[in-house]
Amino acid sequence: MTKCWNTRTVQTVEVSDATMYYVVIMRSVRTISRKGFFGRDLNFFLSGFVEGEGSFNVSLRRKIDYKVNWQVVMSFNVSQKDPSVLKILKDQLGCGIIKVRKNDNLYSFDVTNPKDLIEKVIPFFQKYPVLSESKKRNFAIFCKIASLMEKGEHRNLSGLKSILELREKLNLGAGRTRKYSINDVFPKKNPQRLHVNP
Repeated sequence: MTKCWNTRTVQTVEVSDATMYYVVIMRSVRTISRKGFFGRDLNFFLSGFVEGEGSFNVSLRRKIDYKVNWQVVMSFNVSQKDPSVLKILKDQLGCGIIKVRKNDNLYSFDVTNPKDLIEKVIPFFQKYPVLSESKKRNFAIFCKIASLMEKGEHRNLSGLKSILELREKLNLGAGRTRKYSINDVFPKKNPQRLHVNP
């Protein structure tokens, strides 16, 4: 349960001729709990929550036993200090895990299972869409990558390159950090150096 406060009311209290204190009167104006949300209302609330706190990501892992030597990992992540809303989101989506990150002690709700992403997460946000242009653009790119992976395109070089070209447009901004980029997989200077298992 979460309380919202209105802090606009300010009262001046005179203690002596020389001293005055400004007292902010906290007034409870609304109480939010899960019981107050049903169906669409709750889902639109969760979509708005993800709008500000969630992200759709695609990462790369080196896998020498893979034909293309790389694994593409899709993920949906939301991080918070308080796990309350994360638990509701997990229940509504019916998938994912909640864990505590060691580096900052934040709770993180993560979905990485491709089947869950394609059958649960993506349909949810298609029905209850995010609104900002940047988040809509990222979600659209994420959906295109998911479609390619569902077809098995990540298992061949041509499909992998298409996925990584889309990934380069995902989550643009100064804060984006990645261990591997498309240039690690397809070097610009000498593309022939890319080794693929027979």
